[in-house]
Amino acid sequence: MARLQPIQLNSYTPLRELVFEAIHEAIVSGVLEPGERLMEAQLAEELGVSRTPVREALRKLELSGFVVMIPRRGAYVADISLKEVADVFEIRGALEALAASLATERATEDEIEQMERLLVELGKSVEAQDIEAVVDLDTRFHDALYKASRNERLGQLLSLLREQIQRFRGLTLSSPSRMQVALEEHRALLEAVAARDAQAAAQFAANHIESAENSLMQLNFAERQARAKSKGSKREEPVV
Repeated sequence: MARLQPIQLNSYTPLRELVFEAIHEAIVSGVLEPGERLMEAQLAEELGVSRTPVREALRKLELSGFVVMIPRRGAYVADISLKEVADVFEIRGALEALAASLATERATEDEIEQMERLLVELGKSVEAQDIEAVVDLDTRFHDALYKASRNERLGQLLSLLREQIQRFRGLTLSSPSRMQVALEEHRALLEAVAARDAQAAAQFAANHIESAENSLMQLNFAERQARAKSKGSKREEPVV
């Protein structure tokens, strides 16, 4: 059964980019799962394209860390170990702090108001426990913060790091308590940006990322414990 939709041709976007975006989104959203083999012929058939742009997309996804190429075996969706997740969070925390610090100096009043509006919408979504809306608004808030930093390369790096753990973000925000905590963390961060307090903004940003990491690790530990109990063994390799 096909899981990917045929490519809708766009005269302004090269076919190889459309194929890359389609496969990338399928990996990030979990349609293509960690460890799953990626068959060029099957992907090409589902997307309605030749194998050449699929091959090019897989190579680009390998460079981005979303796909691994195994000699004589083919391409697979990359697994992410706890160590790799921790590494991503560590780097992201430092860069988020830098973005927040720069935003206190460079954000316009309109940009601050835009982020405030996003948090109002985020609050409504948290109250409704709408996880999809929460993840979307969380992403938009951080994108607005990156834009306000006026450092495009920094924003690109942060977006890439976020994408590498995107498949797990729904988990970290899945509980009502975590959604509420994340909302309060965003509010504290924005208040510091609005007050033009670079040191406080950087600290709140770093704390927010650390809090998200801790939440994910706790969920992963609980999941592994439950899995080990059901199997009567605790020797399973910890992978998220």
